[in-house]
Amino acid sequence: MSDGQWWFCLKHMRVEPEQGCPNKDRMGPYPTEQEAAGALQRAADRNKAWEEADADDE
Repeated sequence: MSDGQWWFCLKHMRVEPEQGCPNKDRMGPYPTEQEAAGALQRAADRNKAWEEADADDE
């Protein structure tokens, strides 16, 4: 199906193979469909960690 390129579409809120929406509307690429499915949670976790690190710096 895909050569290891999976994306999470922010417009449709779903995982897509390489052939899909324009990259400007997607997060990725990810090596697996499962990793692409977790893109939003990973981004939220990273944002929280960065906010906490910024608060520690103040």
